[in-house]
Amino acid sequence: MMHSKANYFLLFILAVLFTACSGTTTSEESKTEQTEVAQDSVASLLYPDEKHFKNIQQITFAADNAEAYWSFDNSKVVFQSNNQAWDVQCDQIYYFDVATVNIKNERPALISTGKGRTTCAYFMPGDSTIVYASTHLGDDACPAEPERKPGGKYLWPIYSTYDIFVADLEGNITAQLTSEPGYDAEATVSPKGDKIVFTSDRTGDLELYTMDIDGSNVQQITFELGYDGGAFFSPDGTKLIFRSSRPQTDEAKKEYKDLLSQGLVAPTNMELYICNADGSDLRQLTSLGKANWAPFFHPSGEKVIFASNHKGHRGFEFNLFMINVDGTGLEQISHDSVFDAFPMFSPDGTKIIFSSNRNNGGTRDTNLFIADWVE
Repeated sequence: MMHSKANYFLLFILAVLFTACSGTTTSEESKTEQTEVAQDSVASLLYPDEKHFKNIQQITFAADNAEAYWSFDNSKVVFQSNNQAWDVQCDQIYYFDVATVNIKNERPALISTGKGRTTCAYFMPGDSTIVYASTHLGDDACPAEPERKPGGKYLWPIYSTYDIFVADLEGNITAQLTSEPGYDAEATVSPKGDKIVFTSDRTGDLELYTMDIDGSNVQQITFELGYDGGAFFSPDGTKLIFRSSRPQTDEAKKEYKDLLSQGLVAPTNMELYICNADGSDLRQLTSLGKANWAPFFHPSGEKVIFASNHKGHRGFEFNLFMINVDGTGLEQISHDSVFDAFPMFSPDGTKIIFSSNRNNGGTRDTNLFIADWVE
């Protein structure tokens, strides 16, 4: 999940979904916003001031495409999509070779089973297998999404039937890494190739866990109340960056617990946290307000890139920002008027991939873009 993740967690937040959390607007204001979004959708793939992007390329061209992550050797990308033209009803996992990608005319290779709902795929060491979460053991059908009530909060579903699997690039499941009751998802792999971090509610709260690459030696590494998810390792594998809701007031804590008991979380207030890979030296990295999520380490290990709507006036205005690991030097990286998220640097640091609503002709499509990274 978004995360993605939410994957992230997760899955992930898409611009169309965030319109649901701005429920205080009138219908006339809503019409104005939709007109502005359509007018802002331009043919150019690159906006002014996006000085860190060069040679940007659009990879997908319809539906919701997100949580795209590089292989260890920089040659492939795995991602999730709900493109119904590919004969799926909800998110499934695909991959493509970067050098030969032609998704506009060809469906990419399907890795997941095509059953249930999937999220948060990531390449395993050797790039011949991937890890991902799926609900297919619970039901072949897509699980129901939370009802979106006018004026109500935007909510993420925490499906209790998610478990984490390993599959080869032909889609054959080669291992099941989790079998605990409840939500297990949002798995990512250390660049060292030895550990996986994931989110689980097996203790009654959404916490981070690590396990060895074969699913053994499971260790809980966060313990405070709140949704801890969307975690990624630093380039040297020694640290983790993740998002958390961390409710503070009695009212907020009660709301969080009540929603979680229904298999839901409200992701509209999240900050970034950083810790050592074993959970020690935990500290809050951002205090920006609103939703800050989808973090990923800069290749140097000294900065973090992430998505945030803290500068927006309407809940769905997300852009990419970068911040030093000491909390200084906040810099805006992308400048789309609607939604940019899920950034990931290629392991060699030369490219970046992210999801965006740019160049979608005023539709609600979220597509993948790859650009050369310029320091």
